[in-house]
Amino acid sequence: MTLTQQRKLKTILVGLAAWTVALLLFFPIFWMFITSFKTELQAISVPPQLFFEPTLENFSIVQERSDYLKHAWNSVVTSFGATILALVIAIPAAYSMAFFPGKRTKDILLWMLSTKMLPAVGVLVPIYILSRDYGLLDSKLGLVIIFTLMNLPIIVWMLFSYFKDLPKEILEAARMDGATPWDEMVKVVLPLSVGGIASTGLLSIVLCWNEAFWSLNLTASEAAPLTAMIASYSSPEGLFWAKLSAASTLACAPIVIFGWFCQKQLVQGLTFGAVK
Repeated sequence: MTLTQQRKLKTILVGLAAWTVALLLFFPIFWMFITSFKTELQAISVPPQLFFEPTLENFSIVQERSDYLKHAWNSVVTSFGATILALVIAIPAAYSMAFFPGKRTKDILLWMLSTKMLPAVGVLVPIYILSRDYGLLDSKLGLVIIFTLMNLPIIVWMLFSYFKDLPKEILEAARMDGATPWDEMVKVVLPLSVGGIASTGLLSIVLCWNEAFWSLNLTASEAAPLTAMIASYSSPEGLFWAKLSAASTLACAPIVIFGWFCQKQLVQGLTFGAVK
C-alpha cells in the first residue's frame, strides 16, 4: 500500500469514526422528536414502533397546559439578560488580567475556575435563603443574577485567552499615541475582539438556556423557563413520554436552530487559546 493510499484510508476511517460519534450523539434527539408525534400508547410500546401515524395532539396539549410562549419568553429574557450582564462584567476583568497581569493573576483565574467544581446543590440552601429574603424567588431578575454568576468564570477565561492572542504591537502603538486604558479597551481591544466576544456570548446563551437545576429550585410559575416546563411532565402518576417529548422538542428547537446557524462562532469560542 502506497503512502497516498494509506492517507486516503486514514481519512476514510477518521470520517467514519466522526460520523459514528455524531450519529450516536444525535440519536436521542431524533428519538425524542419522533416520540413527540406518537400517542402515549405508541410511546411506551415494546418493541418501539418506528412506523406510525403521526399526531400533533401532544403539541396542542403542551400549549394548553403549560403556556409554551410564556416559558419561552422567560428563557429568552433570562438567557440573554444573564449573558449581557456577564459580558459587561467579564470584559473589563479579562482585559485587566490579560494586559495588566499581577503576581496573583493566574491564581485568581484558577480560583474562578475552581468555583465550577463545586456541586450546585452544595450552595442551594444559602442561595435560596438569600433569594427569599431579597424577594428574588420566582423572578426573572433572580435567575439572571444566578445565571450570570454561574457562567462568569467560563466567560472570563474565554475572553482572557482571546485577549492574550491579540497582537501586542497594536496595543503598544495605541499607548504611544496617548490612549488611556479605557480608550485602549473600547477603541482598540473591543473592535478587534468582536468575533471572540460574539462566540463567547453565544456559548453563554446556550448554557443559560439549558440550565435546569436553578430554574427548578428558584422558580414556580411566573419566571419558570422552558427547562422547568419540561420537568412539569414528570409527576407522581408517572412519565407521560409523548407529551414530555413534545415539550422537550419545543424547548430544544429554538436553541438547536440558533446553534446551527451560529455553529462557526460556537466552535471558535470553544477553541480559544487552543492554537498559539
